[in-house]
Amino acid sequence: MQDATDPALAQEFVSFAVQAGVLRFGEFKTKAGRLSPYFFNAGLFDDGAKLGRLAEFYARRLLVEGGQRIAFDMIFGPAYKGITLAAALAVELARRGRNVPYAYNRKEAKDHGEGGTLVGAKVAGRVLIVDDVISAGTSVRESIAMITAAGGQPCGVAIALDRQERATEGGQDMPWSAVQYVARDLKLGVAAIATLDDLLQYLRGTADPALAAFAGPVQAYRDRYGV
Repeated sequence: MQDATDPALAQEFVSFAVQAGVLRFGEFKTKAGRLSPYFFNAGLFDDGAKLGRLAEFYARRLLVEGGQRIAFDMIFGPAYKGITLAAALAVELARRGRNVPYAYNRKEAKDHGEGGTLVGAKVAGRVLIVDDVISAGTSVRESIAMITAAGGQPCGVAIALDRQERATEGGQDMPWSAVQYVARDLKLGVAAIATLDDLLQYLRGTADPALAAFAGPVQAYRDRYGV
């Protein structure tokens, strides 16, 4: 199932992503070949302050008074972006009194030392997958296979932005998004810090006319490709 975003937290996150230059506006070609008026690049959380702040948003999204939105025992970060996100989140959770182990995978298996493709803590119990976005569900399926093979139980996915955009298969638009596919078909809870709807709300409410001008193009993109 998809866990609804926290409106205040989502607006705070979108504002931060815009100020950090991670969320940009203009004309960008997506992997699916669509021309998008916005681009979210989590790789630009590229210094200690921005990465630490991002980890705070993930932690605040996942933790609630007296517990967690998705019950998990450890964190898994799929290579490559997920590695940094999982490590940063583990540090932030520990700072908040919730110390959990984390692991990640290599793209290529190592044939010396400890060997294998998994690095970090032993994969066990309920495992939360942490990534920036879910584009097609491929990374999540691969993570599920690795976690299950190692003896863990995938329990959910935490992402920064749900683009609420129709997935593509074989060049064809599907009637569902990658996030919906993960929640419905893979039976994993999905918690996003913010969604495209939250981004639209931010653009409609901003006092910056240069940013407000993109509310129309982003809404048109949502109408054409959204779910």
